[in-house]
Amino acid sequence: MQLVWRAISEPEPGPKWAGLFHEFWPDYHRWWLREGEDPRPTYWESRKALAAYMPEIVPLYDRLCELAGGGDHAARFLSFYRPPPYLSACSQAIWPGKEPVLVRNYDYHPQAFDAVVMRTEWQGRKVVGTSDGLWGLVDGMNDAGLAISLTFGGRRVVGDGFGVPIILRYVLQTCETAAEAGAALARIPTHMSYNVTVVDRHRHFRTVMMAPDRPARVTHAAVATNHQERVEWDSHARFTATVERERFLLQRLTLHVEPQEKFISAFLRVPLYSSAFDQGFGTLYTAVYRPRLGKMELRWPRAVWPLDLHDFHEGQRVIYTPDTSLRA
Repeated sequence: MQLVWRAISEPEPGPKWAGLFHEFWPDYHRWWLREGEDPRPTYWESRKALAAYMPEIVPLYDRLCELAGGGDHAARFLSFYRPPPYLSACSQAIWPGKEPVLVRNYDYHPQAFDAVVMRTEWQGRKVVGTSDGLWGLVDGMNDAGLAISLTFGGRRVVGDGFGVPIILRYVLQTCETAAEAGAALARIPTHMSYNVTVVDRHRHFRTVMMAPDRPARVTHAAVATNHQERVEWDSHARFTATVERERFLLQRLTLHVEPQEKFISAFLRVPLYSSAFDQGFGTLYTAVYRPRLGKMELRWPRAVWPLDLHDFHEGQRVIYTPDTSLRA
């Protein structure tokens, strides 16, 4: 299988975003309705929830709904409020050297992935990151020097809250420091359990363990895989090797400070790198964020794509997977 990755820049929501929406909407619409329409909240419930918890981005939401055509289903989907449940794996860690560097693997099903890096200047804030749901993000950074990424928290509980990609977007639109981000993540409800790691330009970092049924726990953990304080979903933990990956990363952080490149390269090898693509948990990419410099990289076993928040160039890469002879 191949993934066609695109890097897209559009300072304000406009025709490029609208084109992406209409390209992806049929698939997202089917996914959004997979449990039927009744479990999904109404437009007014969705907009009310956004206004209550993320009011700063409501004007942006309204503009995107307009560009999407103003349809009821589209507007409800774009709110990310109480979406259908979905699972991923993922690993993420802060490099223990002086320079703030966030490294993460995103493990997910290749057919349910945008494969879009989006650079925006919405509401005056420069943001670049990996798209999910067309304006949500699974990782990214902003021009204040804040980087963020998520992992699934390894719990089956589904509750009243938002899909986490919109929460990451909100953090990057409104926060400048790890402390501000941690506070925002602790107060916004999520519909499933996630571990969200943030690091700022001063190398202050937080990992927030979010859940729909208990208060978020703000920690100073530099590593997150797919469980929270303990394993609560045994079969998922065994399949994704979450404990083994966490131990592997903790060992690399505690023994000594590895050179940055050696630390990053470990994410492209087992136990961090997964080839379980046919089961929906293959490593689709490794992302490296250097928020003080405004630089990021996407990496695969045989390809590297450097991108710069301040000198961003649109483009396209074709990545072949899951063959061990991956090439770009």
